Amino acid sequence: MPELDLPQDWEQKTLIDLAGFINGFPFKPSDWSETGLPIVRIAQITGSSTACDYFRGSINHLYKLETGDIVFSWSGTLCVVRWRGGQAWLNQHLFRVIPSPNIDNDFFFHLLSHAVESMEKSAHGSTMKHIKRGELKKYNVATPVWLEEQQKIAQILDTLDTQIQKTESLIAKLERIKEGLLHDLLTRGIDQNGQLRPTPEQAPVLYKESALGLIPKEWEVRQLGSMAIIVSGVTLGGQLPSSSWPLVAYLRVANVQDGYLDLKEVKFLRVKPADVEKFRLVPGDVLMNEGGDFDKLGRGTVWEGEIEQCIHQNHVFRVRTFPNMLDPYFLAYFSGSSMGKSYFIKSSKQSTNLASINSTQLKAFHVPVPPFPEQMSIINRLKSHKKRLDMEIRNLEKLRAQKTGLMDDLLSGHVRVTTLLKDAV
Repeated sequence: MPELDLPQDWEQKTLIDLAGFINGFPFKPSDWSETGLPIVRIAQITGSSTACDYFRGSINHLYKLETGDIVFSWSGTLCVVRWRGGQAWLNQHLFRVIPSPNIDNDFFFHLLSHAVESMEKSAHGSTMKHIKRGELKKYNVATPVWLEEQQKIAQILDTLDTQIQKTESLIAKLERIKEGLLHDLLTRGIDQNGQLRPTPEQAPVLYKESALGLIPKEWEVRQLGSMAIIVSGVTLGGQLPSSSWPLVAYLRVANVQDGYLDLKEVKFLRVKPADVEKFRLVPGDVLMNEGGDFDKLGRGTVWEGEIEQCIHQNHVFRVRTFPNMLDPYFLAYFSGSSMGKSYFIKSSKQSTNLASINSTQLKAFHVPVPPFPEQMSIINRLKSHKKRLDMEIRNLEKLRAQKTGLMDDLLSGHVRVTTLLKDAV
């Protein structure tokens, strides 16, 4: 067990030295009830489900959770949470963690959370990760001797956790608002006063029937093929590339996300000069996926010239809209809406969880077409909301990075909080 480089008044311990780890009770279906205390399983810890069973009998109190208790999911999904749901019974495959009397509960929560990262790297099983209680002896951690220093570290990290949770909640709220805003703007639009039109129920005289249902009277519904040139991308193979061919970026289905491009992993390939010219992307082109899983199908993203010379593969359509008829951003927003996705799923050729559309189906895609100035007003409203959402997502990334750095520093003793303690005194 290698020695850690520790500051004065800190000591090296293993996780098993610092706390008791009590595995939950192996409840059977015959134990379940509709009344009593809830049975907490991994699904409730990870948040994947809120539904639960209940147990109204009596078992050892060590299996009973109270608000504030630390719960460690050690099988399947490795994670650590502080239980906030009141009294409950703990199911198997979860540890109730009870820190030693000289270890602060909140401090140990952060210490254990930090250790989970290294646990995941060495956990057994490729699909079902788990950590045995005995293996906790292998994980060395550093702890301050003084309880006050532990509490100050926990207070700092808790403050950052609170900010992270608030930002996550705000992002979730903005995502919900985006869905409602997208639906309203793409079905009701914006009137000459810059306001959202009344609903068809409120003002039926403002709407007319169309292939897409009720739309504002000023709008049209047209097939995409009448408003754009649609080209499937380059197909590779059949001829060995030459070293004299241009080296260009090559976008795949994985790069085309719902409303944005993921350019973290872009392939660069040598392609015939004629194909570079034929399939070259220009700013304003809309990229739409031919196939994949249902989430990827038909998703639209506008190319803004992020890479100087770039082409697209044969499973990604390039849609080049006609000027002053259909704005590319309006098309991208509509293709990514529930109405657009519904069309692609209904029209697609499906097998298991995969689906695909062809150029004929894409050309037949019905798109609402407001007057061009109204399209721009709708786009500006949606872009403004996206800008706010993107800003909060970047804030969340910064907060998480800051927390990671703070945990590395504070939980190793490399950065001390003793000065803060003196100030507090």
